[in-house]
Amino acid sequence: MSDDVLLDAAKKCVLAVGVRRTTLAEIARTAKVSRMTVYRRFPDVRSVLATLMTREFGGLLQGAAEPEVEPAHFREKLVQSSSAAVAALSGDPLFRTLLDLDSELVLPYIVERFGKTQRFAEGVILHLLKSGHEDGSIRKGDLAAQARTLLLLIQSFAFSYRPAIADVDEKKLMAEFANVLDAALRP
Repeated sequence: MSDDVLLDAAKKCVLAVGVRRTTLAEIARTAKVSRMTVYRRFPDVRSVLATLMTREFGGLLQGAAEPEVEPAHFREKLVQSSSAAVAALSGDPLFRTLLDLDSELVLPYIVERFGKTQRFAEGVILHLLKSGHEDGSIRKGDLAAQARTLLLLIQSFAFSYRPAIADVDEKKLMAEFANVLDAALRP
């Protein structure tokens, strides 16, 4: 049995009751395996859920980094993939459930430390920035500082997306987001 079977079961549980109320026993029941089978792969429910979040959100971000239309240059690719990442995360049922039912669990990743998914996203941003420096479409600057700044900007849009569109047109908001990114990166 692959870990994906257990992670898929964990996802079903989180979508049903949230992160805090998901138990290892319920994951095992949903996967139709014994608790010992789960314990052989993961030491506790927290590690199952951390692996699930990394898999799910990393996959969403990976998909967002591959634009449907080939951009003219790396600045355009970075703007497109950033907008796609915000849309993918804000529309994802697992992300929505996490924010709706267990938002306090996200707070440490905003004010205390970065998680694996944030580090992955920052790596993608760093690669696109470096490529944009090389093709001349992105203004030169300190790569680490530029990548961190973009990560924080993109992350804030993803976390605040739903309240942000409560009284502002969604398409107009995302167009403005793209304009801000493009202007900040333009040489």
